[in-house]
This record gives sequence, structure tokens and C-alpha cells, in this order.
Amino acid sequence: MKILVIGGGGREHAICWKLKGEIDVEKIYCAPGNAGISDVAECVNISDSDIDGLILFAKEKNVDLTIVGPEVPLVMGIVDKFEEESLKIFGPNKECARLEGSKAFSKDFMIRHAIPTAKYKEYTDIERAIDEIDDFGYPVVIKADGLAAGKGVIICENRDTAIDSLKNMMQSKQFGSAGERIVVEEFLVGIETSILAFVDNNNIIPMVSAKDHKKIFDNEKGPNTGGMGTFSPSEIYTDELAEKIKFEVLEKTLHGFKEDGLNFRGILFVGLMITETGEKVLEYNVRFGDPETQSVLFRLETDLNKIMNAILEDRLDSVDIKYSDSQAVCVMLTSGGYPDKYEKGKEITGLDKLDEDIVVFHSGTRFEADKLVTNGGRVLGVTAKATTVKEAADKVYKNIKNIDFDGMHYRTDIGL
Repeated sequence: MKILVIGGGGREHAICWKLKGEIDVEKIYCAPGNAGISDVAECVNISDSDIDGLILFAKEKNVDLTIVGPEVPLVMGIVDKFEEESLKIFGPNKECARLEGSKAFSKDFMIRHAIPTAKYKEYTDIERAIDEIDDFGYPVVIKADGLAAGKGVIICENRDTAIDSLKNMMQSKQFGSAGERIVVEEFLVGIETSILAFVDNNNIIPMVSAKDHKKIFDNEKGPNTGGMGTFSPSEIYTDELAEKIKFEVLEKTLHGFKEDGLNFRGILFVGLMITETGEKVLEYNVRFGDPETQSVLFRLETDLNKIMNAILEDRLDSVDIKYSDSQAVCVMLTSGGYPDKYEKGKEITGLDKLDEDIVVFHSGTRFEADKLVTNGGRVLGVTAKATTVKEAADKVYKNIKNIDFDGMHYRTDIGL
């Protein structure tokens, strides 16, 4: 089987790493890939949003299965276009991808199907938004409706910062067209966690749990990022909570798909806040989370291509999905200044000095001549397994000391 993985970040590196060596996998391509991915797949210089170019490549190379990593091509409708060309592709179609592509669409879906979530209002008129911004009290959450690379959510502590955020999103186009419509939500207090699930037309099967840390600094301080690290399993995701989530969220979501005629096949990410009054859904994503994937796939023992093919044939329930009992930690190393302005092209050293059982997933790297250099805000995901999360975290932090690039930043409390 020839497989094309679309994307070029840590999530796609983890997918390619998992596929490498699996039964039936003969060749892996990755478009566009990155320096680390080139160790496990043949990187192809095609943008993940160049759908016509990707279709042409898949035809020329007789690709048997294409796997879509990032959200942008999914929201653009890449699955529909591949299927029109009779090409096998893994991921939800354009209509289903609206669950991530539009916060308003997603919130409306949750409310209609009695899926617990925060109270909200949506706005396209900034004056009305300003007039009503006090309705939910403070703090208040303001979200850009469209895609904003994981950064379009602002928690505002008071009216002044809320109004500034509304103006930045809706007038100054801080997040481009993503902020033309915004969603204002009540602020939920609790513990944040997430779950990834495999989904076909008849089944929704959760993966092992993972905890993601979004804030840039230790102790959940500073602005949101795309994710500073994860560990699996999440310490709060007990069997009792898993049963509640299954009934109140996952089964209701699958029922909603069927009721709305959403032909969802792929990966569903559910962001959750565990509050004193129960579990609330923060958001849906329609693909593997990043960097949750690095921890979860690190523990997956069943062949990923086997699971994906079963989903595309609506026989997910026929696959016995198994995970390692070991627990995993992934800590992100980021460029100085991220998530705001940062420089690229900083030489990375020390990866040849790591313990053999450490896996480094590359998120933003490239080769410059014969040097490995930074090429993004999130650069590397240093990952390890052990009997406990703390042991895995200790391994990761011990090895991070060997890695260096100018401006390197990371949190020191992931898994600890």
C-alpha cells in the first residue's frame, strides 16, 4: 500500500512514524513534510492547500490511501474533491469539517443535540457585540468563528480588554476573515481535558485520553498557543468520567451526525472542560489534535492504516484497537517569541545526544545546506514512554538539556 500523508507538522510526523513498518505499508509520501519527517517518509514539495497538485500527485504515484493531517484542506473540501476523482482519502468531508471551520456552526450543533456546552451568542455586528458584551459577566471568552491556527480564543478579564479584543478581531482583522463572525461565551471554571475518537457512520470509539497544555508559560500562564505539550493518559479521565462522556457527549454527537445527515468518517477531537456542574464541550476539531497525537499514537499498538481502512468501509467495530500500558509525555520546544513574532533559521543541535528510547517529532524544521534549522513557532516535540507519566516526563526533561537552538523555550511542568 502506498500512502500519502498531507501536512508538515508534528502531528503528521507522528502519523508517518506510526505507519512506518506497519503491515501492508509499502511506501509513505508526505506533502510537504519537514526535516524530521524525511527520515520516515519521502517528502514532496506540494502545499497542503494545493488540492489540484495533491490530486495530480496521488494519481501519478498510484497512491492507495491519502490521509489528511491539518484542518485547512479539510475545511477547503479536499475530501470531496479527491472522492470526485475516485481517490481514496481519510478525513471528513467539507460539510462535516464545518464543525471545526465555524465555531457558530459547531455551537449550534451542540445546542440542537443537547450536548453540554457553554452558553453563547454569535455576532457579525461589532456595535451589537460591544453593547451586549457584559451579558455573561467577566471573565468572558471571545472566539473567532473561523480557523485561526489554534490562537483565535481570547479570555478577557474585564470590559476594556473585551472591547479591545472585539475590535482587534472584527475591525483590525487580527485573524483575517476568521474574525468576521465571532462567538462570545460564558467563561467556564474547571479542569480542561480532551479526547480523540475514531468515527465511522455507525460507531464512535474513543482513543486513550490525553491532557494538552495550551498556555505558553508554566502554571497555565500567558497567551494561548497551538499546544505546549501533552501527556497520556489524562490524570482526570477516570473510568467513571469516560462513561459519562460516552453517554453525554460521544453518543449524542454520533446521533447528531445521523440526524443531520452528516456523513462523518475520520477523527473527531473533543475539547472538554470538567466543571462542578458537569462536563462541557469547548470545541470540536475534525482531525488529530496537535500535540495530543504525539502522545496518543505513541501508545497505539494496532496498525493505524488498518483502523483507517475499516472506518472508510464503516466497519470500525470489527477492529480490536489496543494501546500500550505505558504512559507518554510530549514536551514542545518553541521559538523565542512564540506565539507572537519569532525568527526562523536558528540551528538546532544535540539531537544526536539523546537516549535511544526518546522520539523527537518535528513540528517546524527544515534543512539549510547541511544544517537542521527552525522553521516555525513550535519546533520539536520531545516524547517518551514509561510506567508512569512522571517517569516519562523526567526522561523527556533530562534529554531536553542536550538540545539547543537560539531562543529555545519550553514549559517545565508538563506531566509534573
